[in-house]
Amino acid sequence: MSVMKKVLNFYINSSLHLAFSVTALAVISVLQFQIELNSTVLLFIFLSTITGYNFVKYAGLAKLHHKSLTGNLRGIQVFSFFSFAGLLYVASLQSEKVLWITVLLGIVTFFYAVPFLPNQTNLRNLKSLKIFIIALVWAGATVLIPLINQHPIFEQSVLLSFFQRFLFVVALTIPFEVRDVIYDEDHLGTLPQLLGVENSKKIGYILLISFVVLKFFIETVTWIQFLPKLITALAVGIFIYKSTKKQNRYFSSFWVEAIPIFWLALEVIVYWLL
Repeated sequence: MSVMKKVLNFYINSSLHLAFSVTALAVISVLQFQIELNSTVLLFIFLSTITGYNFVKYAGLAKLHHKSLTGNLRGIQVFSFFSFAGLLYVASLQSEKVLWITVLLGIVTFFYAVPFLPNQTNLRNLKSLKIFIIALVWAGATVLIPLINQHPIFEQSVLLSFFQRFLFVVALTIPFEVRDVIYDEDHLGTLPQLLGVENSKKIGYILLISFVVLKFFIETVTWIQFLPKLITALAVGIFIYKSTKKQNRYFSSFWVEAIPIFWLALEVIVYWLL
């Protein structure tokens, strides 16, 4: 394996790519509500994403196979430790409001991975909840946390933005659900398992249409301000259409996860044009 491919795999597997995507969505909220860009809050979101996702993905594996970890997984474990250490420091700089929301989202993330229900069941294994729990946490992390210090979060525009982000993340997750349908256990009841791949894609298109239309209920926008959302929705729709059970390993884990970064780039271009 080439050095560049090893670096790319580490970048994806360590959740760095995902953290940039989640942080990009947080910056989009900052631009949308025209509040001050708080670098410590964004760093907090970035490090929280790495720590949370790597805990979900690797904690159980590390516990069970500590002595047989591959070099790559050991590297991710070390990287996650330093990310967590950085997170503790950055957390000390946050307001109580940010920390309270983070605690609530953190509890959901913790029980997503750790069994606490009868028959050693966690939230991830509850039928049909997986995709919606992910969307709930993403929406909270990328809408509520960036805004709470500078903007009332119970205003209609914020609540609609939260719901809009929720719909977007559910749609964005569908290519992953399609990819994993041959690996997921039947009891998970994912959308492709319950509805089939094609019907799940149709649900995704409906969610994207709702995501676009909701923009007009949140604020009055010019056509150029509306364009980034429309282009982003079209991009997600194309990836949903192209998604199959047998995907290139980077189709979802790199390209689909990069869409929020692409969306942010479009928003920044429009921001500077205006």
